[in-house]
Amino acid sequence: MSHLLDIQNLEVTFATDQGAVTAVDGVSLQVEPGRVLAVVGESGSGKTVSARTVLGLLPETAIAEGSVVLATRDGAARNDILHLSADQMRRVRGRDVAMVFQEASTALNPVYPIGWQIAEGLRAHGKLSKKELRAQAIEMLTLVGLPDPEQRVDYFPHQLSGGQKQRVMIAMALALRPGLIVADEPTTALDVTVQAEILDLLRKLRDELGTAILLITHNMGVVADLADDVAVMYQGKVVEQAPVAELFASPRQDYTKQLLGAVLKLGESRVRPAARDRPATGDAPAAPIVRARGLEIQYPGRLGRPGFRAVQGVDFEIAAGEVYGLVGESGSGKSTIGRAIAGLTTITGGSLEVFGHEMLGFSERRFRPLRKDIGFVFQDPASSFNPLLTIAQNVAEPLLVHRVARSAEAARPRVDELLEAVQLPRAYGDRYPHELSGGQRQRASLARGLALDPKLLIADEPTSALDVSVQARVLELFVELQQELGFASLFITHDLAVVDALADRVGVLFHGRLVESGTIEQVLGNPQEAYTQRLLASLPVPDPVEQAARREAWRATLKE
Repeated sequence: MSHLLDIQNLEVTFATDQGAVTAVDGVSLQVEPGRVLAVVGESGSGKTVSARTVLGLLPETAIAEGSVVLATRDGAARNDILHLSADQMRRVRGRDVAMVFQEASTALNPVYPIGWQIAEGLRAHGKLSKKELRAQAIEMLTLVGLPDPEQRVDYFPHQLSGGQKQRVMIAMALALRPGLIVADEPTTALDVTVQAEILDLLRKLRDELGTAILLITHNMGVVADLADDVAVMYQGKVVEQAPVAELFASPRQDYTKQLLGAVLKLGESRVRPAARDRPATGDAPAAPIVRARGLEIQYPGRLGRPGFRAVQGVDFEIAAGEVYGLVGESGSGKSTIGRAIAGLTTITGGSLEVFGHEMLGFSERRFRPLRKDIGFVFQDPASSFNPLLTIAQNVAEPLLVHRVARSAEAARPRVDELLEAVQLPRAYGDRYPHELSGGQRQRASLARGLALDPKLLIADEPTSALDVSVQARVLELFVELQQELGFASLFITHDLAVVDALADRVGVLFHGRLVESGTIEQVLGNPQEAYTQRLLASLPVPDPVEQAARREAWRATLKE
């Protein structure tokens, strides 16, 4: 069988002020028709650079050598991507190979409706009427499971949740039915139930249409669920290749063993002592830092449309020093609750007390003194940091806003302490956000959240974009800092294994309602609600054999 994609001795170097930097060093990979090759490794290992080479998407500062031979969709011809002109490359993109980018928020154009963006590729490769383009865009949105595609085809990216935007990205890649899809972390921003549906969709494309997939991911559960073959990269080189079952059963290289060992497993990877295992203080229980009773949050409608109730009838409490995990699908209201606690979203009903301050009828003037007691770690540090400021200036922002320091220079000693606390060298403070890896940016984001020694830290998906080894280190760091500083935390995530490793109690949100709440043992160990059971069944595990059985169990939950 001829290779659909054949990469031989690929070398990619980047010209920098300090000299040439080699990102990919002699990589050889092959993808067969109708098979999935997963490329795994840490941030900076060269995975994404190798994948972007297939679509000719390297920047002008990059020099690529070797060969990247791609067959056309119909198999009639083969092209060496490295020797195509710009016009020839445009004809290849979308038709023969398409890409699903990692960060949908930055890949989608904010000024155009999503239907127009899906149709853009169709317009570039053929002449269709507006009606035909709209119909095909709706068909693609239906294929990837976006709710109400006839209405949402006219939505703009900011009107969709992170998981919904990722589905739109996949719909754009599928528009021309390419022979090869390069999927760069396609499920990173997705909750486990949507992730399971997307993986099922990609599996159907492979099995029914013969679509080959080059999968870039750090999630070893996704690899076990979808991949046929696996290549492990480290520092620009491929250190191990094997069929998926063989690699998980008997990895040969120490680095591969280290990667697999860093994977969090439900019920086996506790990184923070459970409440029952921590020494009792003997003090009387203090009043909760956060208390919600019948909490409702409704966004106003536009142009005569009714408002959208994002959160309805939610009750929960967060005690001092406690980590409360909040899980649920994209759009379930998790981030909305976190923003409401921080005073960034107005509540419309019920009661929400933060440090004893009632947020219904919110008064910014009265709440402002309490803001310094609340830290916030955003989901995507790449977009939450100001790209024009250095890391030190970004971390110093809370100190300047609350007038703890007069200038970024005056705040630098405190910033250096914070960077060292999150295990970043002080010298990194002089770098800009784009000069740090994803894991390093997330550590800097954690440092900024802790700048004012908050009593409550709201962490919104702080590890979703990190590879497994970096995620493990960030979680261990979070636990060390939490135990040292004693802050309470609302930990928002779609990763049940992270909640299991970290939280004292967990709440499960579904369509704005809290359907189940309790200790980790109660909710994850013995779930009572069908939705929680479906969440657990959707979680992929890093074992191809066990995951195949779990996949069937997940499908059974859909039929109930």
